[in-house]
Amino acid sequence: MFEIVPCVDVLGGRAVRLEGGDPDRATTYYDAPADAAAHWASLGATTVHFVDLDAALERGDNADAIRAAATATPARTELGGGVRSRAAADAWLGRVDRVVLGTAAIDDPDLVDALLEAYGPDRVVVSLDANRGRVAVRGWRDVRDVRATDVATAMAARGVRHMIYTDVLRDGTLQGVDEGPVAAMRAAFPHTLWAGGGVARDADVATYERLGLDGAIVGRALYEGTITYPRTP
Repeated sequence: MFEIVPCVDVLGGRAVRLEGGDPDRATTYYDAPADAAAHWASLGATTVHFVDLDAALERGDNADAIRAAATATPARTELGGGVRSRAAADAWLGRVDRVVLGTAAIDDPDLVDALLEAYGPDRVVVSLDANRGRVAVRGWRDVRDVRATDVATAMAARGVRHMIYTDVLRDGTLQGVDEGPVAAMRAAFPHTLWAGGGVARDADVATYERLGLDGAIVGRALYEGTITYPRTP
């Protein structure tokens, strides 16, 4: 069943959204991540997606605030942003249901293998963030000359069964979904696939469903009420 997953991005201890991944263009929605997570859970969210933006940008972390939020919410939880070592992944998997690997999946695919072996495929998610089809890592500041679809195919071959695709140039912009890259990612990765970046209206969610995705990771459109949530059955 298609799932809308609220995203709680955390910067400087607050729940925010960035426009186009730029930390200088941040909008604060909640002073505490726990309040954001509680709000979405109260509306029926079954999963909450946390991102530690400071950790992703390598300028500190929000681990305490995110741990408190994850502990308090009854929803399933997943955490991404700065998880680049086995020790970090192990620590988070003691607190959340799934860990999300972005930069580490590109720079250290052996870590992906190790976590899949230790925890199984249902607790490991690979996040592919793309800038014009090329993989963006380290808080989206470093764009590699590697096609996201090629990485998706390679990760499926390694045993990854859960993936998130994000169009970083559209993330937090409410510009709408760019259908072509999403369709290409769906073709490259035959397992559970969520996508985000640019969702602005119910029609964008419908596009993801039509393309056969399993869910949407949504931030600004939820916080600003431009899509229907909770959805009408």
